[in-house]
Amino acid sequence: MTKQINKNILFNIFGVNDFFSLEEAINNMAPSIVEYHLSNLDNEDTNVYLNKKDIERSLYFGDYSIYQDYNENLFVEIEAKEDLTTSFW
Repeated sequence: MTKQINKNILFNIFGVNDFFSLEEAINNMAPSIVEYHLSNLDNEDTNVYLNKKDIERSLYFGDYSIYQDYNENLFVEIEAKEDLTTSFW
């Protein structure tokens, strides 16, 4: 699932001014805090189509991918997790 997000909101959350600083900030933060912030961005039900050929920069963290296109729009892609349930019977 891919969602377009407001870059100002994302940059403010991580205290940065651009995409390159975002990568550095994420690498210097505890993984649980980064996942918490990224999971809170997933509060809207609007999915968008992202043409992967329009991606200029990308950043990967766990199940999350953050992309910046050539128009400087930001997208967060969340890898769908499969429900793996085991039965004792």
